[in-house]
Amino acid sequence: MRVINIGPDPSLAYRPNLKTNETKEKEGYRNFESGDLIDRVFNTYKLMHTHQTVDFVNQMNSVWTGCSHTKLGMKDAIMSLDQLVDESDPDVDFPNSFHAFQTAEGIRQAHPDNDWFQLVGLIHDVGKTMALWDVPQWAVVGDTFPVGCKFQNSIVFRDNTFMDNPDEKNPRYNTEFGIYEPNCGLDKVHMSWGHDEYLYRVLKFNNSSIPEEGLYMIRFHSFYPWHSQGDYMHLCNEKDLCMLPWVQEFNQFDLYTKTTELPDVDKLKLYYQSLIDKYCPGILKW
Repeated sequence: MRVINIGPDPSLAYRPNLKTNETKEKEGYRNFESGDLIDRVFNTYKLMHTHQTVDFVNQMNSVWTGCSHTKLGMKDAIMSLDQLVDESDPDVDFPNSFHAFQTAEGIRQAHPDNDWFQLVGLIHDVGKTMALWDVPQWAVVGDTFPVGCKFQNSIVFRDNTFMDNPDEKNPRYNTEFGIYEPNCGLDKVHMSWGHDEYLYRVLKFNNSSIPEEGLYMIRFHSFYPWHSQGDYMHLCNEKDLCMLPWVQEFNQFDLYTKTTELPDVDKLKLYYQSLIDKYCPGILKW
């Protein structure tokens, strides 16, 4: 259904804080106020913010984190994203597999000695394969946020999409800390269910050797209210704060490599297969 007038969203800056010398083109990323794709994007977030509750997140964890759905090599999982266009993304309207290689190549140029970082760029969105397995996109894509505590104002479309979420009215869940202890650590926080958490769980289940910094990038790269707006710091512990700069470093490549200039994937496959073989080899359980 087409949304005719979603109205202005007062929490405005839903993109990472930009340096004063950044170009206007960078300021155009993550525009959640206008654009050709805005109706599709808004509808996806409206469904997400209605249905992502503590109960739903617990249900999805029980269904997906046992990694008993299928068996698949990482390369095949990446290439399956040829079939997926992210309905929450206001910046691009082409298959997600191209974005994977764009991100990886951007990191490779800036960090030639950190091959695990390059691999993270390649695979960070692979959890979106859930959308090809009959999971609705509102439970796969988009920005993530904690459930079980107050929804902060920096969440995309905060003021006009949570009205029908039952947790919004539940006194157990709608306070600043909700069900959590101060500085409990993000590992103890239930995030809205999506591709970040799913891929993180798949990699842990399959004993990937990607270092902790890379796993943090994967698990929290869509947590924009935290890494770009500085919210939810009251739930973070010392480890989270130490890892935050790594997530922020990753984010600039995740975001600013999205262009209409698509990479020659066939020329890159051999190199990236060597990284897959090093850090997450063989057939994985999903």
